[in-house]
Amino acid sequence: MSSPTTRRDVIKTIVLGSAWMATPSAAHIFLPESDQMENSRWNGRIHHSACYWCYQSIPLDDFCAALRQMGLSAIDLLQPNQFEIAKNHGLQVSMCYGGDLGIPHGWNNPDLHDQLVKNYSENIPVIAKCGFKNVICFSGNRNGMDDETGLQNCVKGLKRILPIAEKYKVTMVMELLNSKVDHHDYMCDHTAWGVELCKRLDSEYFKLLFDIYHMQIMEGDIIRTIRDNHTYIAHYHTGGVPGRHEIDDTQELYYPAIMRAIAEAGFQGHVAQEFVPTARDAAGKLAALQKCIRICDV
Repeated sequence: MSSPTTRRDVIKTIVLGSAWMATPSAAHIFLPESDQMENSRWNGRIHHSACYWCYQSIPLDDFCAALRQMGLSAIDLLQPNQFEIAKNHGLQVSMCYGGDLGIPHGWNNPDLHDQLVKNYSENIPVIAKCGFKNVICFSGNRNGMDDETGLQNCVKGLKRILPIAEKYKVTMVMELLNSKVDHHDYMCDHTAWGVELCKRLDSEYFKLLFDIYHMQIMEGDIIRTIRDNHTYIAHYHTGGVPGRHEIDDTQELYYPAIMRAIAEAGFQGHVAQEFVPTARDAAGKLAALQKCIRICDV
């Protein structure tokens, strides 16, 4: 399989069909009336969302319209200057960007704390004003740093921003990422490290983004890990292993069982689809998204 696509990749090779570009309500092209009716009857145990970066060949306004036609109430990973488009479609932004300096440059580096605190201090009130609840953050890369020093540095920096997060009731959510395939040298690459950081900070406004794709690569044992640590998890991402493509039977994870474990833990947040569709056209991408949401709708 080709090398996995990461969130930072910009997909530039897709040419949208003329029907997509010319139709005001493009979502209807790809969702027959029967599908629209079916989508209005999601089971409700899992709150679904979708990461826009995986579909950025589709204009954001059109993608939001498609999500609404699918019966979704949320979209994932938008910048503050994109919030208004989501709001215009009645969508929550289930995970916001709002101050990070990129995945390698995070809270484990004391030299970055002043800038990170400034960025998040400016954006957390904006996120709260929109009614959104979560903002993503990153540990940063190790660069030779040991895990304990990284924990101490993260605690020191995050304690400076958490009073603002708590004031505005916005949760700082650190993503667990794999350092084996996609994000070499990333520090927050195991659940235990992230949970220890949560315990040291001891704030309901700091939690983890459990990316199922990334943690399958690093740890496996996904269901047990979720059951043991669900109180520290604010958000989930999906993706097929290997390759971060569709979560169907072309990959090794059995997502219905994982979703049942999440639901049985009483999780009330969002599960956002973050697989990279293999289709090269907008219709195929949206069809894949709809199919994978159904897989997760236990």
